[in-house]
Amino acid sequence: MSVESVLKLIKEKNLEWVDFRFVDIAGKAHHISLPVSAVDEETFENGVAFDGSSIPGFRGIEESDMVMMPDTNAVYVDPFTAHPTLVVMCNIFTPEGERYSRDPRSIAQKAEEYLQTTGIGTAAFFAPESEFFIFDDVRFESGINKSFYSVESEEGFWNTGREEEGGNLGFKIRQKGGYVPVAPVDTQQDIRSEMCRLLEESGLRVERHHHEVATAGQGEINFRFDTLTNTADNLLKYKYIVHNTARQYGKTATFMPKPLYGDNGSGMHVHQSIINGDTPLFYEKGAYANLSETALYYIGGILHHANALIALTNPSTNSFKRLVPGYEAPVNLVFSKGNRSAAIRIPVAAVTPKGCRIEFRTPDSTANPYLAFAAMLLAGLDGIQNKIDPRELGYGPLDKNIYELSDAEKKDIRSVPGSLDEALDALEADNDFLLQGGVFTKEFIDNYIEMKRADAKAVMTRTHPHEYSLYFDC
Repeated sequence: MSVESVLKLIKEKNLEWVDFRFVDIAGKAHHISLPVSAVDEETFENGVAFDGSSIPGFRGIEESDMVMMPDTNAVYVDPFTAHPTLVVMCNIFTPEGERYSRDPRSIAQKAEEYLQTTGIGTAAFFAPESEFFIFDDVRFESGINKSFYSVESEEGFWNTGREEEGGNLGFKIRQKGGYVPVAPVDTQQDIRSEMCRLLEESGLRVERHHHEVATAGQGEINFRFDTLTNTADNLLKYKYIVHNTARQYGKTATFMPKPLYGDNGSGMHVHQSIINGDTPLFYEKGAYANLSETALYYIGGILHHANALIALTNPSTNSFKRLVPGYEAPVNLVFSKGNRSAAIRIPVAAVTPKGCRIEFRTPDSTANPYLAFAAMLLAGLDGIQNKIDPRELGYGPLDKNIYELSDAEKKDIRSVPGSLDEALDALEADNDFLLQGGVFTKEFIDNYIEMKRADAKAVMTRTHPHEYSLYFDC
């Protein structure tokens, strides 16, 4: 969309504000709003200034001036503001006009540019399945003398005996019993449908929604695949609309990977493929799961670099509360067709040549999508360029329920790191594939590791409530 088209849209919709947004290293969006009277062609040409020193992981106070440069191809009307507002996603530049090396959105764009320079393909498509919980109440505190969390949901199985106004109506969801039940068990059909309506109005093509496996309001909405940066933009839009729709209903939504102990967590399964012009590169009829050699090498790259990748695709301490066996968690670094116990699943039902793709099931939504998608693409391209064959390296295919294998049968299957610190160690040791084409810089990776080490230390050094259960009577 041209600048002229955006300015025309502002007039046609009688918009009052333009909300310029960017994303930080952790994947959180930030914004500055300008009245439409202050927005013209020069705004889009010169950008919007902001203080980079106030954004974690960006710049020091002595070099804090930074610029948001609007992307006119990434705009939508905010469905929540009382005063009509246009949202515009931005890239971050220095005052000297250089693309900022720590800007996640610029990193995603550089990954797409690098793909084209390799001659392998012209575009990479991504489609995340980002799961979430909708709770009725959430409370938490972490202090010097106490620490707790408490969440509540009318669907929670623990509420079968609760007395409440009007009586307990039953139909609570059992642990791991929440996959696609109808009402009255599924109480959240309407709220998810409203989320979908707003997503559609904001430009996303919704494909379906449903209740997920866990008790207490776990759900999922799937939207149409797109190119790498566009999909990352769409995921930020998706999370924004899910969060704010839940709030309008007097509820709260979270994409936290493991908010409940003893039930399934929320993942972000990422479907991905590459095309060259109009030709899909991952399809070969009659081969295993109809996968081409190119697709197998791409899988090899992801599995070979998986431990380092996970520092970017599962970048929270809570991520590793989900990545444990027994909860449909993809902890096993193998690939398989239609097998949800493998880290990489190859969808085989109702798949066309253009729809042939791989699904990396390990990531979760604490990831910054711009960084995670870029890193996955670079790992896959490294696999293609170096012909990393996952079959030769023991990564499968393994068409068995891996959770039910004996210890002897599983002894040669690599598993994901057991903690954020382990994943960061792997990223320190294996990051050359991220530096290709100047997509990531060594300085960015070092800064990222330092930030995430601080998260890990903050959790490690705090007393855990369960430790009182285990050790208070020592």
